[in-house]
Amino acid sequence: MAVETKAYSIDMRDAFIKELYARAKAEPNIVFLSNEYGAPSLDIFRRDLPKQFINAGISEQNLISVAAGLALGGKKVYVYSIASFITLRCYEQLKIDLCSMNLPVTLIGVGPCYAYSVDGPTHHATEDIAIMRALANMQLYSPADSNMAAAIVDVSLQSTTPIYCRLDKGKYPLLYKQNEDLSAGFTVLKEGEDICIIATGMMVHRAIEIAEELNKYSIKAQVVDVYRLKPIDTRNLLSVVRNAKKIITIEEHTIHGGLGSIISEILTDANVFLPLKRLAVPDELLYTYGMRENIHREVGIDTDSVVKTILEWEQ
Repeated sequence: MAVETKAYSIDMRDAFIKELYARAKAEPNIVFLSNEYGAPSLDIFRRDLPKQFINAGISEQNLISVAAGLALGGKKVYVYSIASFITLRCYEQLKIDLCSMNLPVTLIGVGPCYAYSVDGPTHHATEDIAIMRALANMQLYSPADSNMAAAIVDVSLQSTTPIYCRLDKGKYPLLYKQNEDLSAGFTVLKEGEDICIIATGMMVHRAIEIAEELNKYSIKAQVVDVYRLKPIDTRNLLSVVRNAKKIITIEEHTIHGGLGSIISEILTDANVFLPLKRLAVPDELLYTYGMRENIHREVGIDTDSVVKTILEWEQ
């Protein structure tokens, strides 16, 4: 089980690109595609490895087709863009150009969910899990800290199928050690026998906060981080959660098709009948502008709202 530390990570995006940059210096077959410059870590990649960096401009559909061509030519390709653009804007190209031919292209979606909170629905990627897991052959990773984000580089270099890696913006406490083994696809971060809280991405940190608050009410909460959303090790995940009295999923994603839906499907298919409550973004586009924490309170996935919901559920 991973152990939370008090040290803070660097930005997940920078951790991933930094690790990929180190590999690319030794492996000229690695090619990085972007539709913007966007980050100092990208500036270093472009400056030092100009033959391995392509800025295609604001043309996400074309970007995916170019990536497919490079992959067919034997290159190990990485595509970088804002999460809402690299998923929704070029969905047909993802399906036909990458998934139908099962090409090992890694998609780096930066800023999922409400990471770009003040930019409104155009930049809110609250559907990405649902639509990306529907694509055949697509793997889906959602790390909770920068050490895990960096570790996914090694996974992607060995992969023979497309990968979508959703990387949050900002710095979060480190939950994992460097070079973490990601083969399980999930980690039990905290033990507890009263309720099992399942989360992914930055909401894992929220789940830990909630568990700490629930402890004040003598409720022992287990916290599970599902960082590989597809494929899921269903058998081992079931062995962990099936002993829980109740299960709650919390996610910064639409209620339809996200983590809560995944867990519901797993339980149903296995005939495991446990009380399950899914806390997620309502089925609507959000036009409330402001900081991310304000939006979380608006949709009821902040710590206080979730704790209140669980306490009422426990009664």
